[in-house]
Amino acid sequence: MGDVHEAPRKRIGTGHLAQCIGQPVCFVGRVEKIHPTGKFFVLSDGEGKQTTVELNEPLDEEISGVIEVVGRVTNKATITCMSYVQFREDKSPFDLELYNEALKIIHEFPEYYPFGTGRNN
Repeated sequence: MGDVHEAPRKRIGTGHLAQCIGQPVCFVGRVEKIHPTGKFFVLSDGEGKQTTVELNEPLDEEISGVIEVVGRVTNKATITCMSYVQFREDKSPFDLELYNEALKIIHEFPEYYPFGTGRNN
């Protein structure tokens, strides 16, 4: 499978999951729910669509707000998380809707953003 941190990763929203099964991805979303076991959580993207993120180990910290997840899309169209980063929003909020617009541009013009879509020129 290889390490997802070694290769370029597609930046995706929930609508791209089905096309990315088995591929390394980067997903940014807002934490909506955390399962009581801490083994998975649900993120919503800039369109309000939800994605489940699965963890290999239970969370050992409290998470909230906007998070960037790096992982691999499973056959169930969920993301197996390899790492995540919480965005600090204490000084200015992260605009997920604007980020979603950027994703649309990245996927519409892959010739200008080859790492954003996972396509090589």
